[in-house]
Amino acid sequence: MAMPRPTVAQFAYGSCTVVFSALAMLLLSGTSSGPGTAVVAVSALALGLLVALTVPHTGPRPAAPVRPAPEEPARATASPAVPVAAADREPVRERAAS
Repeated sequence: MAMPRPTVAQFAYGSCTVVFSALAMLLLSGTSSGPGTAVVAVSALALGLLVALTVPHTGPRPAAPVRPAPEEPARATASPAVPVAAADREPVRERAAS
């Protein structure tokens, strides 16, 4: 099964989150050391990935499979309210054995 491709919105939101959160964390923390900058960069990437994965996917949805309607059993067409007289019935004819 192939993985779904990220949408443009996911790229945009994720990238903006990484840039702005890294900038904000660097300015607020005031770090200037290598390990501090690495921690800020990794946390900004993790936050950007989280945002990109939670953006709702608005692409075309796959259609639901069409299933045929279940067949109803055959019903008698004669109405039980109208009795059929024995004289009105056609006699049953048998085939002669040849």
